[in-house]
Amino acid sequence: MSEAAADGCVRVRLDLSYDGTGFSGWAKQAGGRRTVQGEVEDALRTVTRSGERTYELTVAGRTDAGVHARGQVAHVDLPVEVWEAHREKLLKRLAGRLPKDVRVWALTEAPDGFNARFAALWRRYVYRVGDRPGGVDPLLRGHVLWHDWELDVAAMDTAARSLVGEHDFAAYAKKREGATTIREILDFGARRTADGVIEIEVRADAFCHNQVRSMVGALLFVGDGHRGVEWPRKVLDAGVRDSAVHVVRPHGLTLEEVGYPADELLAERSAQARNRRSLPVAGGR
Repeated sequence: MSEAAADGCVRVRLDLSYDGTGFSGWAKQAGGRRTVQGEVEDALRTVTRSGERTYELTVAGRTDAGVHARGQVAHVDLPVEVWEAHREKLLKRLAGRLPKDVRVWALTEAPDGFNARFAALWRRYVYRVGDRPGGVDPLLRGHVLWHDWELDVAAMDTAARSLVGEHDFAAYAKKREGATTIREILDFGARRTADGVIEIEVRADAFCHNQVRSMVGALLFVGDGHRGVEWPRKVLDAGVRDSAVHVVRPHGLTLEEVGYPADELLAERSAQARNRRSLPVAGGR
């Protein structure tokens, strides 16, 4: 995954959104499972009349099965001749070829140094929960989790803010071999909207597998009174998975936005993101 397009190619940025309900996540999988990446790559190959050739997408954040995206970003390297031949009509042709649960909203020639994954400064997610006794609005049921206990949003907000900062989130992550669980949460909070839906919003430089849904699970335990406000931070500091922390269902989660630096800082950000992180040792120099 280079910061420069392949020889003879143009790097193109895609801004897209999708309803994750019918997808087995973003990334292509063996066994013919339906994925967002697979659908977009197939459509791209078809509308550019590229035969069997696949143009592989690199994405800002690999969403899990059932997770939605409103502000996803990806890039693809297209041969110069393909881009020049199709650029004016490519967006409309994709709209005609893609299934209705995924849309590409913009296709733009990426600036030098752009890498959708590594150049990203942050990703912002929102998890939506309803706690009305009668359940969730049927028109929102695919995007809002129903929690059958009344939730104290102020307590949840306080607990969320205790996790802001750079920490080792091993207690809230599904460990992957060779991958660090150190992340920096920039903002984390909870609010109730005018229509009564609770929005738990978190913005971080990156996220571990299952991290957001695990942290939301901890906040729900605080909100319904099963745990105190200090409990999510205690779990974090313990550094190990707590069996009381549940990974909530994916359908309440939406990737809302991905942030990037100014064009001249893209390559520097990509290099920084590739470095394996560690936390300072207490009492160290």
